[in-house]
Amino acid sequence: QVQLVESGGGSVQTGGSLRLSCAASGLTFSSYCMGWFRQAPGKEREGVVLVLSDGSIRYRPSVKGRFIASQDNVNRTLYLQMNTLQPEDTATYYCAAESNGVSCATDFFVGGRHWNYWGQGTQVTVPS
Repeated sequence: QVQLVESGGGSVQTGGSLRLSCAASGLTFSSYCMGWFRQAPGKEREGVVLVLSDGSIRYRPSVKGRFIASQDNVNRTLYLQMNTLQPEDTATYYCAAESNGVSCATDFFVGGRHWNYWGQGTQVTVPS
């Protein structure tokens, strides 16, 4: 049974940093696509970072150069280091996993519509 548990959210001033963690169980990273998604109030969920099963990483253009994803294969933990945070980064952030390596990348760009496994979410707030 796949379980994903996020932690590390909070409130930070503009320009600050936060690191999110996603503890995964019931899967191995080499067999799953992993991703970070976010959803702001009144907006659709969007993909932030995609980590493919081969370890390659794709970033949403608006976070590229500010956010850094990494993974600890031994402890099965996915991280998202978020730097230079802006008010528009305010959202609930979700960790997700998908075993279908063919569709996971396509679905990532539509908010992970068909991804199967989701964490409970962690709130990130950057007051304007």
